[in-house]
Amino acid sequence: MNLIALFLGLVLEKLLTRWLHLRQPHWFDGYFDWCMGHFNRLDGAVAIIGAALVALLPVLPVLAIAWSFDEVLLGVPYLVFAALVLLFSLGPRDLGDDVDEYASAQDAGDSAAADAAAIELLERPVPDSHPDRIHALRQSIFVQANNRLFGVIFWFLLLGPVGAWLFRVTDLMRKRAVTSNMQTAPEVQVVQPSFARAILRCHGILAWPSARLLALGYALAGSFEDAVSDWRAYYQDTAEHFFEVSNDVLAAAGCGAQGVTPAGEDLSADGVCELEADAARSAMGLVVRTLLVWITFIALATLLGWTV
Repeated sequence: MNLIALFLGLVLEKLLTRWLHLRQPHWFDGYFDWCMGHFNRLDGAVAIIGAALVALLPVLPVLAIAWSFDEVLLGVPYLVFAALVLLFSLGPRDLGDDVDEYASAQDAGDSAAADAAAIELLERPVPDSHPDRIHALRQSIFVQANNRLFGVIFWFLLLGPVGAWLFRVTDLMRKRAVTSNMQTAPEVQVVQPSFARAILRCHGILAWPSARLLALGYALAGSFEDAVSDWRAYYQDTAEHFFEVSNDVLAAAGCGAQGVTPAGEDLSADGVCELEADAARSAMGLVVRTLLVWITFIALATLLGWTV
C-alpha cells in the first residue's frame, strides 16, 4: 500500500508543479520561533528531549488520521491520505525547479536572480570565488536531495505518512534554526547554541540512514569506485559524531560519483573549470539517476516481499 502511495505522491508532485508553493508551511515558522525562543536555555539531553517533543507535536494529528483510516474501505482512504501527506512532505521547494531557476539565471547573465536561487540551495551566503561557488552548489544539491526528497521517501516506506511528515517537520525546524541566524560570511557559524543544536541533532539522527543509502545510490548512478574512495577518505579524516557528518558524506560521495576532486578544483577532462550552470545541471542529473535507482530497488524489493 505504501509503495502505491509513494508512486502516486511522486506523480502528483510532477503534475502539480505550478501549485507546489502551497505546500510551503510558513505557518510553522511562528511555532518554531516560539519554541526556539522559549527553550533555547535547555542544554544536553534535556534539549534533545525538548526538540523531539516539539517535532512530535505536529505529527500527532497525522498519526491519528492514519490510524483511523487503517483497513477502512479496503484501505482506499488511507492510500489517498498517505499520498497527500507525502506530497506535502516532499520539498517543500522542488529541488529540480530551484536548480533550473539558478541555471537559467546564470545563462541569462542575471547575477541577482542567480544569487537568490543559490541561497535557497546553500542556505548560507554565496561564496565569491567562482570555483568555490561551483563546488559549494554541487555539494548543496547532493545534500538537499536527502533533505527534500530521499529522506522523506525512506521514512515514508518505513513508517508511512507519519514517518514522512516527521522527517519534514524536523527538516523545517533545522532550516529555520540555520536560516534565522544567517550571517554575512559563509565561514561564520550560523546556528545558535543549545536548543537549535539539539534540533540539528534530532534531524541528523533521522537523516543518517537515508544519507548512507543515498550516498550508495550516488555511487551506483555514477562512478562507483571514486564515490566509495572519497567516502572512505572522508571518514579517515573526520572526528565528528555520526549525526554530524551526513551532509559531508553525501557531498563526498556525490562529488566522487561525478569524478570531482575532493578539494573542489572541479576540473573537466581538458582541465577547464565547468560553467556554474552546467555544474548545477550535472549534479541534478546525478540526483535524478539516483532516484531511478532507488525506485527500481524499491519496486524489486516489494515484489520479493522485503517491503510493504
